[in-house]
Amino acid sequence: MLSLDKSGISQLPTHTQNSHSFLLSHLLLHSLKLQAPEASHAVPTASTSMPLVSPSQQLLLPSSDMPSSVSGNPSASPRIVCCSGSSPSTVTAPGFNGRQDSERREIRLGLPSNRRMVDQTLSLLKDCRLPVERDSPQQHVATIPELPNLQVFFQHSEEIVRNLSSGHLDIGIAGFDTVSECGQGNEDLIIVHDALGYGDCRLCLAIPKTGIYEKINSVKELAQMSQWTEVQPLRVATGFEYLGKKFMQENGPKPVSILTARGPLEAAPAIGTADVILNLVSCGTILGDNNLKELEGGTALESQAVLVASRKSLIQREDVRDTTREILERLEAHLKAVSYMRVTAYMSGSSVEEITERILSQPSLFDSQNPAVCQVFCQRDGKMVVDCYAIDICVPEKALYSSVQQLRAMGSSRVLISPLTPRWQQLLAKLGL
Repeated sequence: MLSLDKSGISQLPTHTQNSHSFLLSHLLLHSLKLQAPEASHAVPTASTSMPLVSPSQQLLLPSSDMPSSVSGNPSASPRIVCCSGSSPSTVTAPGFNGRQDSERREIRLGLPSNRRMVDQTLSLLKDCRLPVERDSPQQHVATIPELPNLQVFFQHSEEIVRNLSSGHLDIGIAGFDTVSECGQGNEDLIIVHDALGYGDCRLCLAIPKTGIYEKINSVKELAQMSQWTEVQPLRVATGFEYLGKKFMQENGPKPVSILTARGPLEAAPAIGTADVILNLVSCGTILGDNNLKELEGGTALESQAVLVASRKSLIQREDVRDTTREILERLEAHLKAVSYMRVTAYMSGSSVEEITERILSQPSLFDSQNPAVCQVFCQRDGKMVVDCYAIDICVPEKALYSSVQQLRAMGSSRVLISPLTPRWQQLLAKLGL
C-alpha cells in the first residue's frame, strides 16, 4: 500500500510476507491479473513487516508458521486454510466474486455509508462543488453531475477497501484505520490524499484503572508484568485483528492472545472476556466512563478520512486519472482555502538581499511561512538580464487580503494567488506516468 507523508506520496516499508500473506497475495494478484511475488516464510518483526493475516477466531502470539494451502475447485470462491496456534480454520477471502470486472466503462467511486462519516463526506464534496445527487438517503447508487462518467456507491468502509482491491471500485473515501486493516499492505492501494480533515480518531490500547493495572501507565510496564504465560496469555479484545497482531508483536507483552470482537468493547475487561482492549478512540470520554485508561506508547494508529485509489485503475485508464485529478485538485483547493494560500508577488529591486530585507521588515509576511525570493530574467538587446524579483509566500486564508495589500504597498507590480496542490504531481511521479 502506498501512503502520503507530509512531503507527498511515499511507499510504506516493504514487508516480508509469511505463508499466509503469500497465499492471499496470490489470490489478489490473480484476480487483478498481475505477476505474483515470490514466497517468503520470514516471521514478521517490528523492523520487517506488516504481513497479511487471514481472519480467524483467535491468534496466539507468538505463533509458529504452519503451512497453508488453497483448496476447492477453481470456479469456487478462493478460500484460504490457515493455522492459528494449533487449530486450523478455513475462511473465504474477502472481496472476490470469481470474475474480473474489467469490461465496464464507467468510473466508480465508493463513499462510506456508516453514520460516523457519511454526512461529513457529503458535506466536504458539496463544499468542493461536487455535490452527490440521490433521491433518498436509502439510495446506495448515486451520481455527481460535475463528473458525468462517475457512479457513486455507498458502502461500508470495509467493503470500499475490498472492492478497490478486487477492481470493482476505482476510487474511494474511507478511514485510514479501515484502509490499513482491510488493505493489509496491498500495494495496489494508493492513498492519494492522506488528510481530508474529518473522522479523526486513534487506535489505542486501554486497560482497567484499578486492580492489578492500577499502577500500570505504559505499554512497557504492561509488558513487564509477570502474569502473562503461555497458559494464560494477555487477552486483547479488538475489532482490528491485523493491526492488533502487528502492534502487539512489535510493542506488547508476550505471549498475547488476540480476540476478534465486534461492537462496544469497553465492557470486555469488566465481564472477564478480555484483559485489555485495542479500540478506536476519539476523545477518550467513553473509556473514562467505563473505568478504562489509555497507556503511554499504546497508540497503534492515528487515523482520519483519506482518498484512496486503485493503482491498477490509475495506470491503465486515463479517464480514471483525469477524474482522480479533478477530485484531488478540488479537495486540495478547498482544504487549502480554509488554511493556507500561496501568494506570488513580483517586485523591482537592486538585489535578492535588498528584496529579502524588505520582506523581513514586515513581520506578518515573514511569519506566514518562510518566503522564497528569486530572480526573474528577461531578454534585452540579445542578453539575459534580471527584470525583477519573485516573492513566494504562504499565508493563512484569513490573512490573505491584508498580505496582498502589504505586498502592493511594498511595490509589487503583480500578485498571483493559488491553492497549493502538489499531490497530483507526486502521484504521477509515483505511478511512473
